[in-house]
Amino acid sequence: MKVFWAGGFDGASVDTLARETGMPRATIYKLYGDKEGLFLAAISHYAETRAAQVAAALGPSGTLRDDLARFFAAVIDLALSVPGAHGCLISCVLADVAGANPRFRAELDRRFLALEARVLDRLDIEAPKGGQNMPRAVLIASIARGLMLRARAGADRPLLEQVAADAVTLLAPASRAPRH
Repeated sequence: MKVFWAGGFDGASVDTLARETGMPRATIYKLYGDKEGLFLAAISHYAETRAAQVAAALGPSGTLRDDLARFFAAVIDLALSVPGAHGCLISCVLADVAGANPRFRAELDRRFLALEARVLDRLDIEAPKGGQNMPRAVLIASIARGLMLRARAGADRPLLEQVAADAVTLLAPASRAPRH
């Protein structure tokens, strides 16, 4: 997973993958079919471990504002968690190779939809609107992906945190006291 995350799909040679996994090339091909199969297995592992922790930050464990702040903080922590592998294995690496590969494109769509559905579930707790929250869910997930891309490009934590704080302010403004 970390080899793909750091070097991208194209930058991860089968020899490097064999060395880093401790498996002979023949075993990789036997277990995963090819480099694409191993990459998709790495994506699945990443989604079940790293990305699942980010999605869990949505709660609900507080107000929508609190949960979005925790979610974006988890996004930033993940984006900066592995030295030399900033960003996200899905929204950076998978997205990078998905364009020309129908198998990867389908996987990217599935992973994007899963995050958007999780965000939608959280939004619907706050204000159920029979699916009308979907554009807002896509927006929130897109901001998270944008933070990942900026981290991949070298943005530092203070900038990412300011963007996240501004996003929370725009998406879930602090409630105002009622007027009398």
